[in-house]
Amino acid sequence: MWARRISLSLVLASKWGLINAISPVEEYDVLQYIDPLIGSANGGEPYLILDLQRGNVFPGASLPYGMAKAGADTNSGSNQGGFAYDGSNVTGFSSMHDSGTGGSPSLGNFPLFPYASCKDDDVNGCAYPKKSRATPYAPDSVQASPGYFALSLQSGIDVEMTAAHHTSLFRFKFPEGSSPLILLDLSDLSDSRQDNATIVIEEESGRMTGSGRFLPSFGSGSYTLHFCADFQSSGPIRDSGIFVDARASTDVHELKISRSINGYPLPGGGFIRHEAAADRIVQARVGVSFVSSAQACSHAENEIGDFDFEATHQAAVEQWTEKLRPIRVSRTDVQPSVLTNFYSGIYRTMINPQNYTNENPLWKSPEPYFDSFYCLWDSFRSQIPFLTIFDPHAVTQMVRSLIDTQRHLGWLPDCRMSLCKGFTQGGSNADNILADAYVKGLNDGIDWTAGYAAVKKDAEEEPFDWSNEGRGGLESWKNLHYIPAEDFDHLGFGTMTRSISRTLEYSYNDFAIAQMARGMNTTADAERYEKQSGSWKNLFKADQTSYLNGTNTGFTGFFQPKYLNQTWGSQDPLKCSNIDNSGSICSLQNTGAETFESSIWEYQFFVPHDMAALIPMLGGPSTFVKRLDFLHDQNITYIGNEPAFLTVFQYHYAGRPAKSTARVRTYIPDYFSPTPSGLPGNDDSGAMGSFVAMSMMGLFPNPGQSVYLITVPFFETISITSPLTGNTATVHVANWNDFSDKNSTGSTGFIQSATLNGKPFTRNWITHDFFTEGQELILVLGSDESTWGTGADDLPPSLSTSAASSL
Repeated sequence: MWARRISLSLVLASKWGLINAISPVEEYDVLQYIDPLIGSANGGEPYLILDLQRGNVFPGASLPYGMAKAGADTNSGSNQGGFAYDGSNVTGFSSMHDSGTGGSPSLGNFPLFPYASCKDDDVNGCAYPKKSRATPYAPDSVQASPGYFALSLQSGIDVEMTAAHHTSLFRFKFPEGSSPLILLDLSDLSDSRQDNATIVIEEESGRMTGSGRFLPSFGSGSYTLHFCADFQSSGPIRDSGIFVDARASTDVHELKISRSINGYPLPGGGFIRHEAAADRIVQARVGVSFVSSAQACSHAENEIGDFDFEATHQAAVEQWTEKLRPIRVSRTDVQPSVLTNFYSGIYRTMINPQNYTNENPLWKSPEPYFDSFYCLWDSFRSQIPFLTIFDPHAVTQMVRSLIDTQRHLGWLPDCRMSLCKGFTQGGSNADNILADAYVKGLNDGIDWTAGYAAVKKDAEEEPFDWSNEGRGGLESWKNLHYIPAEDFDHLGFGTMTRSISRTLEYSYNDFAIAQMARGMNTTADAERYEKQSGSWKNLFKADQTSYLNGTNTGFTGFFQPKYLNQTWGSQDPLKCSNIDNSGSICSLQNTGAETFESSIWEYQFFVPHDMAALIPMLGGPSTFVKRLDFLHDQNITYIGNEPAFLTVFQYHYAGRPAKSTARVRTYIPDYFSPTPSGLPGNDDSGAMGSFVAMSMMGLFPNPGQSVYLITVPFFETISITSPLTGNTATVHVANWNDFSDKNSTGSTGFIQSATLNGKPFTRNWITHDFFTEGQELILVLGSDESTWGTGADDLPPSLSTSAASSL
């Protein structure tokens, strides 16, 4: 049970000579501070090189990790999450969505679309194709809250929606005198339908069942989804039927439709009309399943049996309230916008991935099954570490699902959606996820022997198709200890690029495996993988310089590509940076880039497991800090992409934790604000949300390690109750009133001294035990940077230091 209070301990703030008592954080309704519309509009300029969209969040109705996601779909160029708050037109209302993804829109299957009436009262007087039926919505009518979404179409129809785990419930309110028609389209957001899709309409009940096969948005293969739609109205059913292209018929009630000659899916589906009702309301309940239409109907009947919209909505509110129960922050001298930014970020971490347990037709297993990992390259950095604190039960299920996927398909996924394999962006990042959960003590049914075998396989065996799973170039990795540019790889196939970023990421993956090996007392493996985790050094070119606008930046020593014959190649360290105007795109499709979605300037800091070895190579602590400043101040990095996250806090490793605090304040709230255009890049399944949440808590993770870097939080007190132990951890700013910032950046102060559990504490980092044991961290602030956390013994651990055993 969540503790409603914080222990009242008197704390001696040693440097300031003040005695303070921590007041309990008041209980309040967190949901009032959640705005699902944050990130639903593509505001501002896109990232210059990656052309990232802003946010792309799903703002509709969902449960935590829910499969059914009821939302409006628009014809915007930024409709990856279905709805875009940008004045585009609504094309339908569907029950399956992902959140925060880039690339092609995903899901959006079997959209419904309402008409108040058809021209001349003829079913052929309504427009059926998606492009023809698109209708504007009233911008000021849009409402979104956890478990609820609503808007009004300019046709005069009001639409509300809520959701259970596998079922959506839509409530359409029509104008007076309507003869309402609702169609169901056998399409998806990307118009990716393959082969035959089917629909059957029962004339007496109006029930629609069917299925279709579609393509994933960022992966290989296809998936089949089934639906079961029922309708309720106080007005009787008038008629029903099917439509094909632009024509409809009340005489035909079954349809099998394929793709047209040119490959574009023909419009087709079913419709139902009701007689006018006194309350003008028609409700549509849509169950979905990857197994069968019968299972979709079973979900709908069991989850929303009585079409009770208010009860379904209230159940969703209760689930979200319970999920958000572990965290409370004080509201003293805090603007509501700050609270909205914080809690909305937490909310978005639980939209994706999605719990598809018992919805996986690919194999039978008693294990949980999670899907919509977009992608682990993004989420290992802060989203999954945040959930390990906040919702460890869900992370345990995710880890079990990843291990079970490897058990049945042979490889841990790196990206997975809609039952399909996603593309591998860099390293084998499930290794990082498993190591993070392992070192933080998650168990509860996890088969860690199988988990270790799975990550070890990533390091030792190359899959034939390493563009979808595992690692490529392992022959070179084992013999040369780096990934060569223009590698000769006869064992498998994938995009033969990213030699620098893959080398750095494989190094970190091997460190993650070594972490697990140490814990399992497989010492030989641990030593071997720790040694291999130093392979990043093999691509460091000590005399490499970097120029900006023709002027030497003054920094020497950068990673560079190296060929099979061990001679150096060349890539401008600024290529594919935020300020690169050459048109270079470091993506999976680009054949000339040796880094992925980032520049060498940014990747020079990606040695998160051994910063003590990296910093001397980059010129020592003082020069390292100057490099970090240059990276941020010159806008070389872009905070809208995940590789930037840890660079905000890596000042800690050079003994300058106050600069990490200062750097956070340059990004929040300027780049992360509680507005529809308030995200700087794709939310990537809540990665951006977790960056906001952990930054504002003042405890940012170095993933795969029991390390959280301490900065000044945005609140006077933060209370976090561990769902595993029931213990409540507390972060408290002793003299908050002296330094609270009324302009949304939390505080203007810097840490002068700290106590942990009442004892002086100088380390600038804490371990995961802080949360599970319910420890108490007190911070005392001052106006200027101090010596707190700057000593050699205060720095976070690195593999090459004596503190490595603490990792």
